[in-house]
Amino acid sequence: MFNFGRLLRPTALVRHSSTIKNFHRTLVTTSGLRKDAVPNAEAASVPAKTILVEKDKNITLIGINRPQQRNAIDSSTASQLCDAFANFEQDETSPVAVLYGIGGSFCSGFDILEMSTDEKEEISVDILMRPEGSVGPTRRQIKKPVVCSINGYCIGNGLELALMCDLRVMEESAVLGFFNRRFGVPMLDGGTVRLPAMIGLSRALDLILTGRPVGSQEAHDIGLVNRIVPTGTALGNAVELATCLAKFPQRALNHDRNSVYSGAFETSTFHQAVQNEVMYTSREIIEDMQNGIKWFNQTFKADTTHSWLKRDRSMADWDDEDVATAAAQKEKQKQEEEAARVEAEKQKQAEKVQKKSKAAETKSETKAETSSESTSSENNDSKSKPKDK
Repeated sequence: MFNFGRLLRPTALVRHSSTIKNFHRTLVTTSGLRKDAVPNAEAASVPAKTILVEKDKNITLIGINRPQQRNAIDSSTASQLCDAFANFEQDETSPVAVLYGIGGSFCSGFDILEMSTDEKEEISVDILMRPEGSVGPTRRQIKKPVVCSINGYCIGNGLELALMCDLRVMEESAVLGFFNRRFGVPMLDGGTVRLPAMIGLSRALDLILTGRPVGSQEAHDIGLVNRIVPTGTALGNAVELATCLAKFPQRALNHDRNSVYSGAFETSTFHQAVQNEVMYTSREIIEDMQNGIKWFNQTFKADTTHSWLKRDRSMADWDDEDVATAAAQKEKQKQEEEAARVEAEKQKQAEKVQKKSKAAETKSETKAETSSESTSSENNDSKSKPKDK
């Protein structure tokens, strides 16, 4: 019996590629001779659902589901990913999305095995010429914020897919890198454009030209990722970050987001970037700003010059309790550290006083001993002298 499990192992894909082709031809030929060939052919023609989309309240979760291939993206998966993001952009109830990988890795780029045709040993570059990108909508800017959850391997075009997102949350054991460098595969999904804007030209050239692996700490230090989290918690932390973004007024948030991208990619001068910042301001944004000012004036009463420090709520209601708890813990820790410092200083002073007292006692005892020896010596001298008759 043919072992399907062996074919699903990533290490066996290349070894069994010819076997897969021959087995596929056998299936097609056999199914054509059977009476129930039509239903089977129709079922086989339906692509597998390799992109999973679900909602967590108002957050759209988009998962890459090809774990046996370390979430390498084939043409069908790329199409499904483009559709998922298009639907997210049209969904007015969902302001932020989270992109993640299922099964231990985020994404290992596009599926190189798919580029080899069945009938001829030729390389098909059709997947590279897709209008939106070879692994998804990487050749355009998504209209709303996207948070990327990075676990396991995020390499090649998979890293370019992560760069498409606004923010990146990376597990401490995950690995980034343009491993496609060793196979002679170029970067075609916006990585050469986005990466220098994020981390600078010199660092971008280092990662792109060498194709070396990058750990979480270095990625965070150079600005490639925004958060480092323990292994197994990237998705949860990414959803938490997305939820935080979703609670802000979205028109102003997206206005500032678009201005940042415009200044980074679309303008050549500071003056032009500032003009675009003003041009992106719409009537709806002005209305939101006016409502925000009214809320501020109602919340922070102008009784005194420092009245903004005396208010019923210390921050916006969505972060008030968490921030207050964190601030209390920080203040308590600060007080404990201060008390420990004062106690250590007192102990140090006491030790100095004790040392001085002990030194004084030692000096006094030495002086007394010296005086006693001197008196004894004088008495002995007086006894040794002859008495006058």
